[in-house]
Order: sequence, then structure tokens, then C-alpha cells
Amino acid sequence: MNAALNTVASPHVMNTYGRVPIALSHGRGCRVWDTNGKEYLDALAGIAVNTLGHGHPKLVPALQDQVAKLIHSSNYYHVPNQERLAQMLVERSGMTNVFFCSTGLEANEAALKLARKYGHDKGIERPEIVVYEKAFHGRSIATLSATGNPKVQAGFGPLVEGFVRVPANDIEALKKATENNPNVVAVFFETIQGEGGVNPMRAQYLKDVRALCDQRDWLLMIDEVQCGMGRTGKWFAHQWAGIVPDVMPLAKGLGSGVPIGAVVAGPKAAHIFQPGNHGTTFGGNPLAMRAGVETIRIMEEDGLLANAERVGTHLKAALEKGLAGETGVKEIRGQGLMLGVELTKPCGVLTQRAAEAGLLISVTADTVVRLVPPLILTTAEADEIVAILVPLIKAFLAE
Repeated sequence: MNAALNTVASPHVMNTYGRVPIALSHGRGCRVWDTNGKEYLDALAGIAVNTLGHGHPKLVPALQDQVAKLIHSSNYYHVPNQERLAQMLVERSGMTNVFFCSTGLEANEAALKLARKYGHDKGIERPEIVVYEKAFHGRSIATLSATGNPKVQAGFGPLVEGFVRVPANDIEALKKATENNPNVVAVFFETIQGEGGVNPMRAQYLKDVRALCDQRDWLLMIDEVQCGMGRTGKWFAHQWAGIVPDVMPLAKGLGSGVPIGAVVAGPKAAHIFQPGNHGTTFGGNPLAMRAGVETIRIMEEDGLLANAERVGTHLKAALEKGLAGETGVKEIRGQGLMLGVELTKPCGVLTQRAAEAGLLISVTADTVVRLVPPLILTTAEADEIVAILVPLIKAFLAE
């Protein structure tokens, strides 16, 4: 444990996080160092945010250049890189236009507003949105209500109404829950649930929901905040199923660490918002837009989508081999560089133990070790993750 830090290391900061008692000072590539000089391999990437790792030699000068020019101007004026980044996202998604904000929560909140406005424009007075068990969409009152985790919701009622909740990967359950309900306007889910435990939606299910939304004139809204931006080996995780949503919230990896959120809309949703319907002060500012533009440019120059798929496949196989026969390992799942190792008992203690062993990870949904490293991860670094993590998991399960 870092001697300089303990549970009261930040007495003037609200106690909203159960923090690991270290403070990071700098990073390079997939490695970071704490204020005592200890080195860590970063398999968390700031929770799927640091797409290009740390101190990327192409990103840093671009951001320095932008900071010296203009950080913020507000949306009273045109921001040239908003149009540039929007075009890049539209071209890679096959969709129509983009609204920029600052976080994934804001992107999801905007999506919920879009769905309600879509319903009202059709004359539906009390629009309802289908959401999922184990989902996580944020911690504002509306996104919290859409989230499928009673623990996260506890203490914040009354929740926002207008949601119909269904289990994942069960098209019959979706049909049954919405039967004879004329108020349903949209279906909203993550292609791979992140905070819910790295739970993927099956490709056939995605196709079935797309078809149902077309049939019933609903919006298909896919939250790609955590699983998007190349993490699975395609730009957006739903693209493995060959479908296109009507609304797609993004954030996390889009700015490689600079706060940025976006809502990408297809033809059905592209013109629902008009001036006065929605807005943001910080969203779409010149610094965030430059970060997004450069992130996509560098990802393509450096072949990071292919790298995420290749190294992710290697990492998953190495974990499966290393943990083969361990009865306490329930499942290893995910795609690309978004992987979860589900154990049969709560394993939150592994976050701290891994840090002590020089590895940054997280535990989500109580029992799932989550790995979302930078997309620049090499196979050698993947092997290093396995070499540290597998013995930790085995020792924990043996207790």
C-alpha cells in the first residue's frame, strides 16, 4: 500500500468512490507510474477511455497545438472540427448526423429525450422505452432509471417512469412485454453490457430486434459508450451483426482521455431535435473535437481495429488456457479488448491485489474481472496480463 495514501487521502473531495490507495503520476503506452515511482501495466485504460494509451507521440502534439489555439468557444458559433468529426463518425457508422456532448451519461440522456420527442411527434402522450436487465446507462435520474441495477438505484427514488424492462437475448420476452402496448417508441441497450458484467448481445438477437423495430416503427437505440470506438475490432460492436441503429450514443474511447460524448443518429432520428430542444455548454468544444478527430485518424493510421481483434483473441485464448479446469471460473466472455472473467463468488478484492502486483483492472457486477486495456496493447503485454492475473485468480479461488 502506498504509504502516502489511505482512505482519508483526499479529505476535501466527496467520498463517492472506493479508491485503490495509489495516485498515478504519468504514463507511457500501456504503462503508468504512481507518485512513489511504482510501475503498472494498464489493463483498464481509465475504464475503456484511453484508446491510444498514455502519452501517445501523435496525439500529444496535436492536443498541445489545440490548447494553444482555442480550448472552448461555445455552440453559439460554428466549430469546424465538429463538422469534421461528425463526418468521420457518419462515414464509419452509415448513419446521418451527430450531436456532441461531454460524457456517456449525457449521450444516453440525449438518446432518451430523442425517443420521447419521437413519440410525442407521433401523438403518443406517454412514450415508453424498452430497457434491459443488468443494463447500465449512467447515474443521472433518467439514465439511472433506465439502468437495470437496483443497487445503483437504491436511495434515489422516485425513479423516472416510462420504461419497460426485459431480459437480454430473448426476442419472445421482448415481444410479450410490448404486446398491445401502443406507447412503446424505442428499444435501448448496450451491444455488450459493460458495468453489468461484460454480457454480449447475440448477433441473431440484434438482427431480430432491428427487424422488430422496423416492423413496429420503433427507434433502435444502441448504447456503444463502452463497447464502441474499435474496442471489439470493428468501429462499433453492433456492426458484427451487420445492422445499423437509429440512435447510437458514444463517449469513453472517442477522445482518448479528453471528455467527449456523442449521439449519432440515422435518418429516422436525425431531425427530431431542433433549436431549443437540447443543448450543452461544454459539448463539442474545439479541444474535445480535435481529440476525437486525431483519435480516429491515429487509430486508422496505426491499424488499431485489427490490433484490438487480434490481441483480444490472443488474450482471451491465453486466459482460457491459464484458467482451464478452475471450478470457480464460471465463464470468460467478451470480444476484442473488452473481456470479462466471471467467478463464482464476489471478487472485488482482486482490484487491490492486482494493483499490488503491478496490474490495473476492475471488478464489475461483483463477480466479473473486467479487462478493457488500451487498443495499442501488444500480444507480449497481453501475455504479461495473463501471467499476473491468472495466479491471482487461482489463489483467490483457493481461499
